[in-house]
Amino acid sequence: MPGLRVSAYVRQQVLERIERLAREGLDVASFLSAADAALDRAVPSGIETAPAPTWLTLDPASLLFTSMIAEGCTTPWSAREMAWFEYASEMAGNRVSEVVRNPHGVQTLRQRVETDPDGAGRYVELLRSMGAEHEVLVALRAADGEHWGAVYLAREPGRPDFSSEELDLLRLLAPHLAEGIRRGLLWGEASEPEGPDAPAVVVLGPDLNPESFTPGAQQWLAELPARDADAMPAAVLSVAQAVLSEPGGPGNEAGGHAKATSARVRSERRGWVILHGQALTGRSERRVAVTIQPAGPDRITPLLMAAYGLTEREEEVTRHVLQGASTDQIAESLCISPYTVQEHLKHIFDKTSARSRPELMRRVFTHHYQPRVEDNHERVRVERPIRGGPFADRSAEQIGTTRHEPA
Repeated sequence: MPGLRVSAYVRQQVLERIERLAREGLDVASFLSAADAALDRAVPSGIETAPAPTWLTLDPASLLFTSMIAEGCTTPWSAREMAWFEYASEMAGNRVSEVVRNPHGVQTLRQRVETDPDGAGRYVELLRSMGAEHEVLVALRAADGEHWGAVYLAREPGRPDFSSEELDLLRLLAPHLAEGIRRGLLWGEASEPEGPDAPAVVVLGPDLNPESFTPGAQQWLAELPARDADAMPAAVLSVAQAVLSEPGGPGNEAGGHAKATSARVRSERRGWVILHGQALTGRSERRVAVTIQPAGPDRITPLLMAAYGLTEREEEVTRHVLQGASTDQIAESLCISPYTVQEHLKHIFDKTSARSRPELMRRVFTHHYQPRVEDNHERVRVERPIRGGPFADRSAEQIGTTRHEPA
């Protein structure tokens, strides 16, 4: 059956709409709800039990998911089922860990069956029992290569499979969807800081005067180099000016799209800091938001090392395992031999009481990410911004006392 065709006009309208949405500073749930409506114009999907796309947010450091959002609300029970399939099931099918490692970042059920026709049989039967005939999984990979999410779309029997034109559009949309999620997570964490090193945001107007601050922003600013105590740090002004000067930015008449600008600067207390500037839309005057965050926002590394007593190298191997890398891929990435990788894995399994890679992934998800998914479920329900990264509200001692229990 032929796939659906996407007109050039609709394709451009949807692309521009999602680009604008990604720059509006929306929380993640609001951004994805609006993206649902835009996406449905060009790539309609849905079955009776899942009438809209299902969105996953991912921790870029581990590629484990931190929330699952569908129709504007999260569904933790579905997240648990997907976690089982992703990390523990031997059933062949579309997995997030496979799609994020795919250079194209898009994989349909048809393509999965073609690569493993025998192994994917059970998965096809399961999908049909849920009322679906076709599906596509898309990795939401930002321009810098980091993965911030994935989107799952399905169609009922009798409807056409996803066409090459639709898949091409999904590839074009993916970086903008990733940017919208990234910005939504940063703004959410900045508005309700979870710790002293949570990101902060300062919004500056066309005259480069600050208009608003999120909690903790003043402390961040005080630690950045400035001419005097009352002056805005030069690095913040430089990033903001660069964004406001971009062709296509708010208030500029030139064509094109506003771009983000980043800078790296050293703070007095917290080492290297990343400043990320982004033009804001929604008003006629030019405005820019500058996000301030640690240069190394990877939060799973210290948790793994503290909770399980992993060495630095063991933690590196574990993180690659979580991302779905093979032994040979880990060896190549870390410049060590496959034999050495296997030796590290033996020590990791011993320290975590895991017996296999899937069990290791399931344990890390259960201890550090399932609580985040459940917390985000409640946050969306009460219309509060969701958070990214692992859930850190458990001490290493608490995790250590339960790590021998079945996952």
